[in-house]
Amino acid sequence: MEKLRNLRKLRGFTQEYMSNILATDVSNYSRKESGEVRIFDEEWVKLAKALDVPVEDIKENKPGSIVNFNDSSTNSGGFLNNYYSIPEYILENQQDYINLLKEQIEMLKTENKKLKSRR
Repeated sequence: MEKLRNLRKLRGFTQEYMSNILATDVSNYSRKESGEVRIFDEEWVKLAKALDVPVEDIKENKPGSIVNFNDSSTNSGGFLNNYYSIPEYILENQQDYINLLKEQIEMLKTENKKLKSRR
């Protein structure tokens, strides 16, 4: 969450100060700021107020993947939701690879048509 981190540093606030605003410990706040842990809407509001900016100036939506794990070891039958943030450069790299594969598929389709038409 670069916008949040940069503005916090610009204002001279520590992670400890920000963690107190969210009533959490410093390590949890650090994980929120790095994108490892989700920041909820009401937390964005508190952070924006502390930084004296509109929420839109700091809020970054980095959707994470939700992984459901059925905990059969405790027979609780509950679900554990883990949120993972994937760095943007990995997503861009994967999108480039997908585009390359699409181009190759189209080339193979064209080649396949040519080969079929020779019969």
